Amino acid sequence: MQNSATRAFTATGDASYLISRLPALPAPSVQPVMVLLSGLPGTGKSYLARYLASCCPIVILESDAVRKELFPKPTYEPAEHARTFAALHSMTEELLRQNIPVLIDATNLIERNRKIFYNIAERCEAKLILVATTAPPNVVRKRLEQRGRSDGREDHSDAGWDVYLKLEPSMEPVAREHYVVDTSADTQPLMEQIAQEANRWINNSSAKEEIWKSK
Repeated sequence: MQNSATRAFTATGDASYLISRLPALPAPSVQPVMVLLSGLPGTGKSYLARYLASCCPIVILESDAVRKELFPKPTYEPAEHARTFAALHSMTEELLRQNIPVLIDATNLIERNRKIFYNIAERCEAKLILVATTAPPNVVRKRLEQRGRSDGREDHSDAGWDVYLKLEPSMEPVAREHYVVDTSADTQPLMEQIAQEANRWINNSSAKEEIWKSK
């Protein structure tokens, strides 16, 4: 069994490798920002992530992409999941400490798992923007069935309707203030609002004081 020092080194090493595989990073922002997505498969997280990245200088860290970089033929076993998220947490912290804005695209259904990201944001004095995505089950099922037949997908998820049904009972409410985006409706106004908030913190040199006043 690995000791804690070895596990930490592995996460750091994985993070360095994975960051080197990312597309060109944006210039450091005035204020580090983390946009944390939460939602079941098929509720539109990756769609929202791509929209925000088109409007903001932000790096998407997608858990499924991280997993497949580390495990080209993933088995989704617990040890694989643990290494994937250890690397994702380490990547997030390393980038935020460089003032690189990040967007976390992962299900993040359980509050204790979200708290790991909350703590990273606090350590890095980053503005945390929480967004929960949702859609009616019949809409999600249709999307996931279409995903399984599509060769031109832009996300890396293998989740189908069976995974949605398995995960749905474990979903917990987001305990902090957050946006809720129903991707079966007209999302444009709310997505624009989220992008504007992210850009305000990325570009505003006086924003850092506001974070601590609001705590």
